[in-house]
Amino acid sequence: MPTEEVHKSLELKQRAQRTEIAAALALSMGDGNIVELDQQRVGRLSRMDAMAQMEMSRATRARMQKELRRVDAAIARLESGRFGACCRCQESIEASRLQSDPATPFCLPCFKEVSEHREGGAPRR
Repeated sequence: MPTEEVHKSLELKQRAQRTEIAAALALSMGDGNIVELDQQRVGRLSRMDAMAQMEMSRATRARMQKELRRVDAAIARLESGRFGACCRCQESIEASRLQSDPATPFCLPCFKEVSEHREGGAPRR
């Protein structure tokens, strides 16, 4: 488990990251609207280009929403005193891993197992 000083630092980092993601999401909410066919407004962009741009905006928002859920879950672990413990095996997550990604819910061995399972490989247990 991280020391109290590291814990506070990571908590501040998580809260700042949450604010940043929420602000970016709020700004992007108008990006996926219906594609306009008015060529004067769109310029030389084709309808397909505009639709592709709209889809990329939707995908970006979906990634930001997923990251926001990860950060919110990490903040909940901070508040409940479970931060720094792997959500799968309950062992301590390596400090370097937490410094790199404070929202990580898994220690490295569990992360590898979960990743292999999601990619279609058999779990190693």
